[in-house]
Amino acid sequence: MAFKFKRSSREPMSEINVTPFVDVMLVLLIIFMVTAPLLTVGVQVDLPESSADSLPEEQEPLTLTINSKGEIYIQESKVEFDKIIAKILAVSKNRTDTRIYVRGDQSINYGRVLEVMGMLSGSGFTKVALISEPYKER
Repeated sequence: MAFKFKRSSREPMSEINVTPFVDVMLVLLIIFMVTAPLLTVGVQVDLPESSADSLPEEQEPLTLTINSKGEIYIQESKVEFDKIIAKILAVSKNRTDTRIYVRGDQSINYGRVLEVMGMLSGSGFTKVALISEPYKER
């Protein structure tokens, strides 16, 4: 005896329709593919020695230097680690679009440089770059 199940128009469908899900995922994929390159435009990371050309400047950038002892300087004045953001905001007149160059001594721990750059980035500064010496043939 074969049973045939008839579905009435009032019963809910037990199958999942994945077409809307796929449509949404494709739209999100396209959005991320378009916006991802725009997020990295203008980000320049220089290694300790580099043969890359420098970027043209339209205004004077701030220079943040970390020497071999781990001391931090903004331009030529020494600054304590926890007062970096306040000093940079004061010097840049609260403009977070100011270009900031980070100069780290070659012997300093890379994590210290990243810690400072992360703090700058987390405070809203978007134009943070590393400075290196030009590559020298040996």
